[in-house]
Amino acid sequence: MTAANFVSAASGIGRQGFVAEHGLHTADQQAAAAAVAEQIDRLGIKTIRAVVVDQHGTPRAKFLSPHAAISALSSGVDFSGAIYSMDTANFVYPAAFAAGGGLGIDELTGFPDVVIVPDPTTFRVLPWADSTAWMLCDAYFSTGSPVPLDPRHVLRTQLRRLAEQGLTYTTGLEVEFYLTRRHSPAIGMHDTTQPPAALAVEPVQLGYQYLSEVRLDSLHDPITAIRDGLAAIGLPPRAIEDEWGPGQLEISFSPMAGLDSADAMILFRSAVKQISARQGLHATFMCRPLLPNFFASGWHLHASLTDAAGENVFRSSDAVLSPTGLGYLAGQLAHAPAMAAFAIPTVNGYSRLAPYSFAPDRISWGVENRGVLVRVQGAPGDPGTHLENRLAEPAANPYFLLAADLAAGRDGIARGLQPPPAITSDPYANPAPPLPTTLLDAIGELDKDPLYREQFGPEVVDSYLLMKRAEYARFESARDTADDPDTAAAHWQQREYFEFY
Repeated sequence: MTAANFVSAASGIGRQGFVAEHGLHTADQQAAAAAVAEQIDRLGIKTIRAVVVDQHGTPRAKFLSPHAAISALSSGVDFSGAIYSMDTANFVYPAAFAAGGGLGIDELTGFPDVVIVPDPTTFRVLPWADSTAWMLCDAYFSTGSPVPLDPRHVLRTQLRRLAEQGLTYTTGLEVEFYLTRRHSPAIGMHDTTQPPAALAVEPVQLGYQYLSEVRLDSLHDPITAIRDGLAAIGLPPRAIEDEWGPGQLEISFSPMAGLDSADAMILFRSAVKQISARQGLHATFMCRPLLPNFFASGWHLHASLTDAAGENVFRSSDAVLSPTGLGYLAGQLAHAPAMAAFAIPTVNGYSRLAPYSFAPDRISWGVENRGVLVRVQGAPGDPGTHLENRLAEPAANPYFLLAADLAAGRDGIARGLQPPPAITSDPYANPAPPLPTTLLDAIGELDKDPLYREQFGPEVVDSYLLMKRAEYARFESARDTADDPDTAAAHWQQREYFEFY
């Protein structure tokens, strides 16, 4: 059957002509859509995963037939808007069926469908899944207006505002995670609670030999499968390293522009989890699995801005950073307490922010210093000069994290902010302002900072605060009503995050 016949055979998929009616695809996307339809036909693809990312940074999907996927490129796909009302354990956190969905958004009253529109430029064939492809989608209401809670829309808005200044946001991913081995693939009835019972796992290596070639080689089979799988979907790792804890790895990628880094993070995390599961392993991006001898994982976001000529505007001929770079850095520091709510969205992630942990615990910066919040990498005249924001945990929603970093940096530039003096010695002995120490503290800082309501929209921030307060309340209830609060707190976090992230 030809692509044209597939389209004509598809009825009841999305809203006919929805994409063209509302002008939702650029010229590049229109050309890519035609190429995708041809590829689906030529390659014999049988299943296309239409993926939309929720507020947690978790991919939600429908698996479509070829004719439905091709039709969706012009008509979209109806998708339950209930995903925007669910927390990390799938509990509905706003008032169910209240006006505005309990979120102050009229279109979400009554848990309606939204329309997700595939972005054909994200089309990938998944080598680990037979005859299967994958596409990211954007979410819209039936009127054609974007769903404000769609995190991809939030980042795209920030990028558009930056482009109006003639600048491009370039970022590089450096992400740590754990591989563990499942005791058994079996799922018992006692495991199917909400949230599920914590997975029973064992270590895959000894750990605690940083950057050991021998330890890394001991994971040859899973690393090779991950390497080859990522390369096949257009995400070849720049480096794979043995990290600190048992089975803890770090993978970094070459710099990408705009949405590409956030899209890559979604695909990367899914790929690693799926490839690993096919080998009897469990990959987790939970910051600190509460297992014996496991160390916290981080996500270091490397960023710079370039102008229309492709020149790095953070570069200075006679200083480590240009005035623009210093302004961006000052904005990162000024909004770091509020940014933490997006960079570290879990109860668990705040355990990482400890002195002498190689993670920041206070708001400071320095040149080539791994204990500060923002590390400057570069030197006078270096075209690769950039800022490394070391705040985030690997479970962070990449769209919210990049958007929060960019909004803070733009604000610093616009207001001509200046950072405090750089740290030149021990950052953990410096009397700098502390970072939030709990998720509750961080969301309190987000609530107080007007920048993100202004830049993201009040619906995004208010719904995020509501969601995270509900999550933290469940944690507090489990901890404070237990005979052994510390054990209860650990069990709650392991059940809530270890499998989900």
